[in-house]
Amino acid sequence: MTLSRLADTEKLKPVCQYGDMSGTHKLTSVLAAFAMTAAVLSGCTPGTAAQTEPTPTDPAATADSKPATETTTSEASEPSCSGMSQVYGYEEGLYQEREGTLQDLGARDYARGEVTVDEDGTPVTYTVEPGDVEAVIAERLCAYPTLGSMNHVRTIQPGQVLWLTPDPESPWVPYYSPSDAEEGFQQIPYQQAIESAGAAVDAGDVDRVRTIWNDTLKGMFTDQGTISAVQQVVDSGDLDGLRQLFS
Repeated sequence: MTLSRLADTEKLKPVCQYGDMSGTHKLTSVLAAFAMTAAVLSGCTPGTAAQTEPTPTDPAATADSKPATETTTSEASEPSCSGMSQVYGYEEGLYQEREGTLQDLGARDYARGEVTVDEDGTPVTYTVEPGDVEAVIAERLCAYPTLGSMNHVRTIQPGQVLWLTPDPESPWVPYYSPSDAEEGFQQIPYQQAIESAGAAVDAGDVDRVRTIWNDTLKGMFTDQGTISAVQQVVDSGDLDGLRQLFS
C-alpha cells in the first residue's frame, strides 16, 4: 500500500482514533507524523471524537424568538369627585344649606391649605395659603367656587379660615348687598361694615359686632324678618352664629 493510499484510508475513519497500532503492519515514524498532522488539520485530537464548534447566536434572532411577555402595570386611580357640592339659599337667601358631600382630594398647586374635617371625614374648614386660588380650592373640595362670597369676602386672603358648610338653622347675610336692596344701593359702605363685623367676630369682640350691627348695618336692611333673625343672633353673642352672619 502506498503512502497516499494509507493517508486516504485514514481520512475515511468516522472519528479520529489512534489506539493500538501493533499488528502486521506498523506505520513508520513518517506515516505517524503525517497522520498526526492530518488529525490536527481536521480538528481531532488522539483518542477523541471530532467536535463541531458552536454556531454564534444572533442576539436579534434570539430576541425575536423569545415569546413576548406582557407586563401590566396597575396604576392607582387618582381620586375624583363623586359629585359637586353646592350651597342653596332659601327664604330670600337668609338661610343656606349645602347639598352634596364635600371631599378633600388632597393638596395641589394653588390649593395647598390645611383642611379640617369632622368625625365622618367631611371637610369643615379650609385655611388659605399664599398663592391659593379660590376655583382650585373648590375643585380640591368638590365644591362650586362660591367659597369667598359665602365667607363675606371679595377675594380670599392668606391665613383666612373658610367655613365650608353653613348651618341651615342659623341666618346668613349676603356679602355684596341685602337680598332686597333697591337700585342705587350703596354697596361699598355695606361691604366695609360687613368686613369690619367679620374681623370683630374673628377677634372674639362681641361688643364691637353689636355696635357695627346696631349703628350701621341694621339701617341698611328693610326686611323686618331678616332684621329680627339677625338681631336675635347678635343679642345672643354666639360666636358661631355671628361667624356665619358676618365672617
